[in-house]
Amino acid sequence: MFEQLKSIERFNSFRNRFSKVLRLSDSEGEIAMEPSGIKFIFGGPEGDDLARVDCTIELDREDHWERFMRFMHRYAEANGMAYGEPPAET
Repeated sequence: MFEQLKSIERFNSFRNRFSKVLRLSDSEGEIAMEPSGIKFIFGGPEGDDLARVDCTIELDREDHWERFMRFMHRYAEANGMAYGEPPAET
C-alpha cells in the first residue's frame, strides 16, 4: 500500500488510462511488473482526491523476489519507513 508517492499526483490524471505496468526505479535500474490487482482509493471533501494506491504483485521467481525486496528496503530507508508484515487480525 502506498500512501505517499512522489508521483501520486500523476496517478490522478492517469487513473482512467493506467498502463497496468508498475515501474520502480532505483540504483540497480528499473523494474517493470504488472500488478495482479490494483485499487485507487479516493477521499477528500468531494471524494475525488487520490488518497492511496493499493497494489498486489505476485512474484513466482526467487530472483525477482530478491530484486523486489532490495528495491523495497532501499525505498523504505530513503523515505523513513520500515518494512514489516502487517499485524495479524484477531
